[in-house]
Amino acid sequence: MFDIGFSEIVVIAVVALVVIGPERLPKTARTLGHLFGRLQRYVNDVKADINREMELDELRKLQRDVQTAATDLKSSIESVGREVESSVHEVGRSLNEAANEAAPATDPEVRRLAESGPLFNEPGGELADATPASPPRQASLPGFDKI
Repeated sequence: MFDIGFSEIVVIAVVALVVIGPERLPKTARTLGHLFGRLQRYVNDVKADINREMELDELRKLQRDVQTAATDLKSSIESVGREVESSVHEVGRSLNEAANEAAPATDPEVRRLAESGPLFNEPGGELADATPASPPRQASLPGFDKI
């Protein structure tokens, strides 16, 4: 801290002994020691506060970087989602057009579905309500139809 050698400390001690006197010198030295300790603690606290502020600043920068990366990722995912949705919508539209252009079906259930309208709704590309009236039955295995 200060560049004080041993000889300079001895000179200061002799002058203090002469000026202050041998009776008050121990009390004064103790008081100076306490003040010097307080000064060191204060300097250490200031250093710790400065380091803490620097770390907080770095964390804020890191938080901004992560938020920027998250918004970029979100926007890219949303754009890919819109592209997939438009592709599904185009496929649904082409399937509807192909179904409408096909020859009339002989199965009454297929004819009913074809006459009920498109399989996909236009705005969102989601499936239209095209559920059959009764679910198809699976053929039973031999020997299990008598349960």
